[in-house]
This record gives sequence, structure tokens and C-alpha cells, in this order.
Amino acid sequence: MSLAGRLAHQAWHWFRRIAPWALAVLVLTLVARQAGTVDWPQVWQALQALSAARLAVAVGVALIAYTVYAGFDLVGRHLTRHGLSVPRTLGTAAISYVFNLNFGALVGGFAMRLRLYTRRGLKAAVVAKVIAHSMVTNWLGYLWVAGAVLLWSPPQLPGEWAQSDAVLRGLGVAMVALAAAYLVLCGVSHGRRTLRWRSHELALPGGQLALVQAATGGASWLLMTGIAWLLFDGRIDYPVVLGALLLAAVAGVITHVPAGLGVLEAVFVAVLAGHLPAAEVLAVVLAYRAIYYLLPLALALPAYAWTEAVARRPVGARA
Repeated sequence: MSLAGRLAHQAWHWFRRIAPWALAVLVLTLVARQAGTVDWPQVWQALQALSAARLAVAVGVALIAYTVYAGFDLVGRHLTRHGLSVPRTLGTAAISYVFNLNFGALVGGFAMRLRLYTRRGLKAAVVAKVIAHSMVTNWLGYLWVAGAVLLWSPPQLPGEWAQSDAVLRGLGVAMVALAAAYLVLCGVSHGRRTLRWRSHELALPGGQLALVQAATGGASWLLMTGIAWLLFDGRIDYPVVLGALLLAAVAGVITHVPAGLGVLEAVFVAVLAGHLPAAEVLAVVLAYRAIYYLLPLALALPAYAWTEAVARRPVGARA
């Protein structure tokens, strides 16, 4: 390798190590700045102004969103041909997703899924493939949805993150192209090709199943946005809310803050500051967190306790 090549390789190596930390500092700075300017009495008043009917509809959309997300694991079920029933697969995925949202990917996305699935008799290697296909479905949906938003309705980012529409649209093109490349690769593989990374292998689905992944992955993000949009009562256009949610999701991943606590709120307030007062935006985000994070957690905790209790029974005593 030439000297220029070695220097470029070293520069890229240090960029990959430093960039996530720099972005995390930027996001957390934004969180601290927003927290210091919040008028909490006004937030409480805005929360009280949310109608019960609107909250009930948002809860219904959240239920649909969780069902769609849990369906991601059915892709892995189909490809690995494991014998766990559809209802148990959906239940396991839903519980794991709740823990993922509230406690982080390592706890919910990996550890919880591994524990629940292996308790049902699946091997760890099979569980790893189910998790991998679920992750691909989720982020495939993110790629094409976020790419479409950047192409047709670039969000107005706060000062620290501001970029021209041309830059954002270029990023959108790249994201949509990545999603399309995956679909094409799956289409030509006819379910007979595997992706290899170091010692890991992942079977590619066929073209039809890849389209199902793209549709369900995208639907999950669109439904999540629908919850917040309903709580805003149509006062902010849906694409604007969608852009804020997609940006908040990435910020949460970068900072590794469990449940994106404070990050979700800060990003929404910063991005939507020109549309509604900060107190009203924050009230909606807190209601969204209660509906999409905390209420499912209140249901998932006893459900998980029940699965543990069932798993400890003698085999003949289980239902």
C-alpha cells in the first residue's frame, strides 16, 4: 500500500472512532440546552389539554405498530424454519421490543430475545439469525422511508445540524439506493445466496420476502410517526413529524442513552421549534413516550414474569 493509501486508511480509522463520540456530544449538548429552557408548568397544562379520545386512538395505533414490528421475527422464522408457533414468535418479539425500547438494544434486542427463544428450545445460532433478519427488516424500512423524506420534504434542522437541501437530498438518494440494492440482490439470489461477514453467514431471502421486509419495516416507522402526529392533532404536517422521529431515532442510537431519554424530547423540540411552542411539543413527546414506551412496559413486565414462571415448571405441567 502506498503512503497516501496508508494515510487515508489511518484517517478513516480515526474518523470512525471519533465521529460517533463527536455526534453524541453534540446531541447531549442539545439535550442539556433544551432542558434548561423548558417551562414545565406550561408543559403540564399542554398535557392536560390532550383529549382522551385522541389518546385512545393513539394507543390503538401503537398496538398496530407493535404487531407490525413483532412480525419482523416471522421473516427469521420462515428462513430458519424453526418450530416455534406464530403466536409465540410474535409474543417473544413484542416483549423483547418493549425491553429494547426502554433498556437498550443489548438488553432487549439481544439478551431478552436470546433468553426467551432458547427457553422455548431454539438454539442460540438460530436466534442470532432471527435477530439479524429482524434488524435488517427494521433498518431497510428506515432507509427507504428516511430517504424518501429527505428527497421530497427535507427537514429544517437546528443550527448545529443545518445542511442545504441539496446535501440532504443527496443523502436521501444514497439511502434509497441502498434499500433498492438490497432488494435487487435478494431478487437475483432467489433465496440461494448468503451474506458472509467474518465467520458469520446470513441467508438472503428471495425477492418477494425482501419486498415484505421493506413494506413491514417502512410501515413500522410510519405507524410510529402516526402516533405522534395524532397527538399533535394535525397541527404539524405528517412529513415534518416523520422527519423529526427519524432524526431522533438515529440520535438515540448514536448516544446509546436507554430509551433515548431526553434525546427524543430534545430533537423533537429542536426540529419542530418553528411550528409549535416548545411546551406543546414536549407535552406531545411525553405523551408519546407514555403510550409507546411506558404503557407497553407495564404489560411486558408481567408477561415476561409469566414466561419465566412457565419455563420453570416441570415439562409435564406446562400448558
